Amino acid sequence: MKTAVIGSGSWGTALAQTLQDNGQDVIVYGVDENEIRDINENHKNSKYFGDTQLNPLLKATTDISAVKDADVVVLAVPSIAIEPIVRQVDAVLEKPAVFVNVAKGFHPVTNERLSDVIRHCVSPDHLSSVVSLIGPSHAEEVVIRQLTTIDAVSQNEEDARLVQELFSNGYLRIYTGTDEVGSELGAAIKNVMAIASGILSGLGYQDNTRAALITRGLQEMIRYGTHFGGKEQTFMGLTGVGDLIVTCTSPHSRNFQAGYQIGRENDVKNFLENNTKTVEGVRTAKIVHRVASQEGIDMPICEEIYQILYEGKEPSLCASDLMVRRLKKEFPDA
Repeated sequence: MKTAVIGSGSWGTALAQTLQDNGQDVIVYGVDENEIRDINENHKNSKYFGDTQLNPLLKATTDISAVKDADVVVLAVPSIAIEPIVRQVDAVLEKPAVFVNVAKGFHPVTNERLSDVIRHCVSPDHLSSVVSLIGPSHAEEVVIRQLTTIDAVSQNEEDARLVQELFSNGYLRIYTGTDEVGSELGAAIKNVMAIASGILSGLGYQDNTRAALITRGLQEMIRYGTHFGGKEQTFMGLTGVGDLIVTCTSPHSRNFQAGYQIGRENDVKNFLENNTKTVEGVRTAKIVHRVASQEGIDMPICEEIYQILYEGKEPSLCASDLMVRRLKKEFPDA
């Protein structure tokens, strides 16, 4: 079985190394010649991991035709790039493949979940199934083989088990799941909560505040996800509260780092003008605002983050506004 990992960034490299550690036939495809050369010649991806040594057997290429005979295609690119790269892969594939998506977000125009985007962009004769490989994980830790658990979620349970067996080893444990809606929505919205967590930390708020943010943020994730058919139980698992905790508390999180800069400056302008990193929560906040407004879903934290990012609201005002909303029960149905 051959696996092609599309994307030579941090997560693509870490997952490809995991497959290489497992003795799998794997190739990394990327467009940055420096990253590809670094992997092949120096056994490093210095741009993301500094001097960390990669498995010396790991190979990478800039030739997209390397994916033509792949049995499994791992998509490790930002959500905004999913559609164009999937169409490129589809054009060279010669047989059906399992598409494994590891990005967390939505289509920037249609608001579709990424598994649906993939299904709409791949020819039926090239698609076995779509599996979302998501959960609480940072590439910086997986690449040094820190113990990590995530989910392989799919409508096709057989292919979810295939991905589970392909990636699982002594440091990466994969569970399977079938709630594609709940898992993908939870994994996407937690990035907005991570921006909020970073903002609060940047403003000087500490543990009590972060605990409140994570807990109430989880309620918003559940409210949004179940509205679209996700199962509440899913949000108690790895793609829900697990992903939420790690992203809201870790310095590895780009979303947390972005929020921290915004909070420290109590202004979004500098971040928006100078950011060069992929911060998925920025686009997700806009989409969640749009959809929640249309569907009448109460998302107060997400709404405040939208106001900061897109309406220029002062972050410190958002924090205080959340605290002085109308008082109510924690669980309205209780």
